[in-house]
Amino acid sequence: MNKPIRRVSIFCLVLILALMVRTNWVQGVQADSWATNKNNKRQLYDRYAHPRGNIIVSGQPVTKSDFVNGLRYKYKRSWVDGPMYAPVTGYSSQAYGSSQLENLEDGILSGTDDRLFFRNTLDMLTGEQKRGGDVVTTINAKVQKAAFDAMGNKKGAVVALDPKTGAILGLVSTPSYDPGTFAGGEAADTKAWTDLNADPNKPMLNRALKETYPPGSTFKLVTATAAFENGRYQSIDDATDTPEPYVLPGTTTQLKNESPNERCENATVKSGMDQSCNTVFAKMGADLGKERMRAQAEKFGFNSTIDTPVRSEKSVFPDSSSPDGTAQDSIGQHDTRATPLQMAMVSAAIANNGSLMQPYLVDQERSATLTTVSKHTEKQFSQAMSPATAQKMQDLMVSVVENGTGTNAKIPGLQVGGKTGTAQHGEDNAGLPFAWFTSWAKTPDGQSVAVAVVVEDGSQNRDGISGGRLAAPIAKAVMQAALGK
Repeated sequence: MNKPIRRVSIFCLVLILALMVRTNWVQGVQADSWATNKNNKRQLYDRYAHPRGNIIVSGQPVTKSDFVNGLRYKYKRSWVDGPMYAPVTGYSSQAYGSSQLENLEDGILSGTDDRLFFRNTLDMLTGEQKRGGDVVTTINAKVQKAAFDAMGNKKGAVVALDPKTGAILGLVSTPSYDPGTFAGGEAADTKAWTDLNADPNKPMLNRALKETYPPGSTFKLVTATAAFENGRYQSIDDATDTPEPYVLPGTTTQLKNESPNERCENATVKSGMDQSCNTVFAKMGADLGKERMRAQAEKFGFNSTIDTPVRSEKSVFPDSSSPDGTAQDSIGQHDTRATPLQMAMVSAAIANNGSLMQPYLVDQERSATLTTVSKHTEKQFSQAMSPATAQKMQDLMVSVVENGTGTNAKIPGLQVGGKTGTAQHGEDNAGLPFAWFTSWAKTPDGQSVAVAVVVEDGSQNRDGISGGRLAAPIAKAVMQAALGK
């Protein structure tokens, strides 16, 4: 072979080798980055080229895949009772992406998860259509409906937990939205998306997980727990050292109780909780100090995000308050903030003898052939208090329902414990208060449920807003649905 031909041959060989290296580099090393590139529409088209798996509630799918046979999209997502389940499922839209379980569980639902590789390969070899897997939730359909119906046209949220396992039985946020109204990419979908995002009532906000509120008097449960855990009181019948009026430490500001009829001076812990005395628990928290109060709050989950797997907003107990601020923090005002999930966790820990279980929303993932891909393992979030303290807190909460501000939550045949809250907010507390109720109920055979309810701006009559009047009946309906009463 003469020299020119040899040089051309070597040059061609180098080109071929370079092409092979580049091809393997793109298809191997860079495959994931190209596949997930925001400008790569093929993955999006593929997601809707076959039926998507379903999200399951109480054994039944609450999602569907509708065949539309479009130019780029063959299927479109739809929902059963979309507004009721939107806070659980989230949305899956051809034009606007996805959220919540539709997003976090997309690998299973779209069939692209690596754990479905064998199933997908078998379907490819046998000529079967590619299919997504299912996500089985912990939601109880009866509990979800009871919460949604009880909220009605009120703005707010409801969370129901199984105290023994951490399973989320109900997750409602109102006002809500129908994810099916913008699941496609037509003009109507664009208008629906725009209108929802422009709505001042924020129907797409998941208030149960993503909104924090001042928890008001429901936080007194945390303060009382801290007092028992730190040995300040031994019994719920111990008298507190509470002056009337109580002047916030380091100031000349008098803290008032909600009603002039409350007898809060040197009240017992039990009487203070029954009447929801601000002075009793503000002084209790100030005397304990912000370090002890924060440590107790964090055992309940404050200052941590909770992955359900949908990540909750972080509930906050502040670490920089002055003594007068700590007094107000200890009654759920000032800088204390909580999600409805967080306050359900407080009740769940008390009901479960002090053991707080990690809340979770997904029980199992499974393939299209119903083979289990993964199963949730229950785990403890923390030991929020000793069993002895939990018993005292249960007695306090039962007394609130039997004798105090929570009588609207009584359920014949069930032991019910609860705590009301009416949280001030806005500049100089000018906003209409938030109405809270956090509770638990138990059957004689040991079944239990914990529930938290918050109602925003529940009445135009400021004096008519209270947790006992507005939120307790909602919690009652949810507890009845959960425990069959």
